[in-house]
Amino acid sequence: MKYTKLLRLLYLCLAMLIADGLAAQDSAVSNLTIKQAIDLSIKNSKQLKNNRARVDEATAAVREAKDGRLPDFKISGSYLRLNNPNVNLKTKSGNNGGSADSNSIKVSSALYGIANISYPLYSGMRVQYGIESAKYLKQAAELDADNNKEAVILNAINAYVNLYKANAALSLVKENLEQSRQRDKDFTSLEKNGILARNDLLKAQLQTSNIELSLADAESNWRLANINMDIMLGLPEKTILVQDTSGIDAPADVQGIEAYEKQALESRKDVKALSFRQKAATTGVKIARGEYYPAIALTGGYVAADVPGLLTITNAVNIGVGVQYNLSSFWKTKAKLQQARAREQQLQADEEDLNDRIRYQINEAYEGYLLSRKKIDVYEKAIVQATENYKITKNKYDNSLVTTTELLDADVAQLQAKLNHAFAKADAMVAYNKLLQSAGLLQASR
Repeated sequence: MKYTKLLRLLYLCLAMLIADGLAAQDSAVSNLTIKQAIDLSIKNSKQLKNNRARVDEATAAVREAKDGRLPDFKISGSYLRLNNPNVNLKTKSGNNGGSADSNSIKVSSALYGIANISYPLYSGMRVQYGIESAKYLKQAAELDADNNKEAVILNAINAYVNLYKANAALSLVKENLEQSRQRDKDFTSLEKNGILARNDLLKAQLQTSNIELSLADAESNWRLANINMDIMLGLPEKTILVQDTSGIDAPADVQGIEAYEKQALESRKDVKALSFRQKAATTGVKIARGEYYPAIALTGGYVAADVPGLLTITNAVNIGVGVQYNLSSFWKTKAKLQQARAREQQLQADEEDLNDRIRYQINEAYEGYLLSRKKIDVYEKAIVQATENYKITKNKYDNSLVTTTELLDADVAQLQAKLNHAFAKADAMVAYNKLLQSAGLLQASR
């Protein structure tokens, strides 16, 4: 009795664990549209979070450059212990005009404090150009973030389409497997009645086994595609995504390739970012040239000192204009100027290279889109042809005019045509969005 009760308790615990596991597996997101997937991927993108930090860094660099216009204020002070120095004051005596007797003066310590303030008036325009350069680099960082956002959007579309393809493959293989298993049952009955050769039954059963293996691959691919989307969207890994694929079809017509090339030069964020970096480099040349000029500043200060037994200084306030000129700039600034000009030339070459790559990317994406549309048309005809071919082959088989192998081949061709058509529609969606990204229009089209 005790053993039976223990078994029942174990079964109950096991059932509860299984129920909890199934409940954890059943969490799902229904009717996930491609727009929702894009929004969630943007919200949870680690790359975009990094970009936002870079923009914050560039913003701080602008503030730092502006701080160069503010005055410098320094305070210093010291307390010194001294030995027994020889003190000789070169002052006239108030009574007899002789030198002061300093033999009785003993100095053992000194205390002083200094406060200086300096407000820059002119520094060869280096401060102003530094602010201008920092602003250009900030705008470039913001455009880099926008450009990476388009890459995140395209990546989300690719992942969404991969999940759609995995779902389509899984559904078609399951459907084909049911048909194959039903055919096995029919062939088994025919073989038992002596109407069908056993070799033909084995061929059909072998194809069923192959379809079962294909189903295992399809299920694995679907699970991986689902997990990839979960991670991208910031969802738990076990979340089942149910897609709303009503908007997955790509448009049938697009603009001419020249229009996309023109829009790319006007709309692509990496082109604009490079333009701002060129402006920053040009400003960098001006900053380097500014080191040839002197720095002028308005200065002011306060000094206080106390040397016990010798002197006390208070209320020593000064104000004036300071000029600083580094003579070594004549031979040191030339190399800095050459570096700044070389950087400017590098960015000009980068711009030419980017323009060439943009033209190639648009042509590649355009050709990919046209090819995907052509595949859709071809595979639509292929489905009709494969379906009709299977019907004819099945009819011939029923009348013993073709072999079992030909019937099975016709069935495989029908499945392959359906898979190709489903994949072609998904690939056309990706190709169209790749074309929009190449032209810098992807984010605006969402």
